[in-house]
Amino acid sequence: MKGKVSLSIVSAVTTMGSGKSAGLSLLLLSFLLYVADSYPNIDFSNVGCEECALKKNNVFSRDRPVYQCMGCCFSRAYPTPLKAMRTMTIPKNITSEATCCVAKHSYEIEVAGIRVRNHTGCHCSTCYFHKI
Repeated sequence: MKGKVSLSIVSAVTTMGSGKSAGLSLLLLSFLLYVADSYPNIDFSNVGCEECALKKNNVFSRDRPVYQCMGCCFSRAYPTPLKAMRTMTIPKNITSEATCCVAKHSYEIEVAGIRVRNHTGCHCSTCYFHKI
């Protein structure tokens, strides 16, 4: 009989200890959910990249100011639709769309013997990549 009493006491203490740890876990989880919910909803996709605009190019602005388009525009990637994948010669799982910060208007000037484009207006449009 003595063995049965000590066994029931041990199981009661173990159950009480696991109940405390479960309660502590629930308390910690609710606190973490509260912190996550109260955190501000900020779009971090463009952090560190300003909007597309004319900026002074300090490298070429010696005699007179030279302005060029700098900044970020729209871009996104998404899974390629199955219908579109069937028409591809080399199927790709991801399709991406992007626009780049390009000049609306510009004219050529010469700075220290180098021909440079001085931009007068910018907008987000088709990306052109030049291979050298």
